[in-house]
Amino acid sequence: MLDDRPARNEEEVHLFVERMAMAFADVGFPRMAARVLFSVMSADEPLTAAQIGERLGVSAAAVSGAVRYLTQFGMLVREPVKGSRRDRYRMPDNPWYEATITKTGLYKNFIDIANGGVNALLGRDTPAGERVAEMRDFFLFVQGELDTMGERWRAWRAARAHGDPVG
Repeated sequence: MLDDRPARNEEEVHLFVERMAMAFADVGFPRMAARVLFSVMSADEPLTAAQIGERLGVSAAAVSGAVRYLTQFGMLVREPVKGSRRDRYRMPDNPWYEATITKTGLYKNFIDIANGGVNALLGRDTPAGERVAEMRDFFLFVQGELDTMGERWRAWRAARAHGDPVG
C-alpha cells in the first residue's frame, strides 16, 4: 500500500523547531533542551542522540545534557535500542500534563521551605513574615489548581478522543 501523504517540507519543520525553541528560551527554558524537545516532537519515530544531533547540527555532548534535563522532567522517555548500547528518545504520552504534574512536587518543596521561613520570621505579624506567607499561600493555591486542572484536562482530552465537540 502506497503512502499518499505529501512529503514533509523539512525546512519548514526545521523552522518550527527553531521558532518553538526560541519561544521557550524566551521564557526561561534552556535553549538546547527546547531544540531537542521539538526535534523529537517533530519526528515520527523515536530518535537516538546521534540522530538528534544530526538534525540540529550539534554535538553529542550538547544533546546528552539536554536529554538528561528533559527526561528528568518527564518531557522525554529514554528507551534502549535492542542489540545496541545506544538509547533512543521519544515523547511520552501526554507530556505537557506529565511535566506539569511532575512540578507539583516542586511546589510541595517550596511550601515546606516557606513554612519554615514564616516560622523563622515570626509569622504574619512581621512584614517579611507576611511576604513569605503570601508566597507560600500562592504555591498552595497553584498546587491545588494543578490537581483540578489535571482532572479537567483528562476529561477534555477523553471527550475530544471520542469526537465530542469541545470548545
